[in-house]
Amino acid sequence: MDKEAIADLFAGLGRVTVKRMFGGKGIYHDGLIVALEVDGEILLKADAQSAPDFEAAGSRQWVYEGHMRKGPVAMPYWSIPDDALDDPDEVTVWARRAFEASLRAQSSKKSRKK
Repeated sequence: MDKEAIADLFAGLGRVTVKRMFGGKGIYHDGLIVALEVDGEILLKADAQSAPDFEAAGSRQWVYEGHMRKGPVAMPYWSIPDDALDDPDEVTVWARRAFEASLRAQSSKKSRKK
C-alpha cells in the first residue's frame, strides 16, 4: 500500500506520516504510532483496554515470527475489522481507538519516568 492510499484510509483521523520500518511502514498521527503496514496489510495499535474490542470485532492480532531466540511474539497490533474495511466512517472509529492506545502508552511512559 503506498503513502497516498494510507493517507486516504486514515483521512478521517487527520494527517498521518508514513515512515519505513521493519520491512514495512509505520503510520504516525500527531507524532505517535497508530498503525503498521506489513505485507500490504494495515495493523492498528491496541493495548489492554482496546484489544478486547478488536478481538470481539473479529480482528487478528499480529504475531511476529522473525525473532530467532524467542520464537513467535504477539505484538500489540491488530487487523482492521472486516466490516470496517469498506466503510470510511468505521475505519475512522478504529483508527481513533489506535490513536487513543498510543496516547495511553505515551502517558504511561511519562509516568514511569517520574
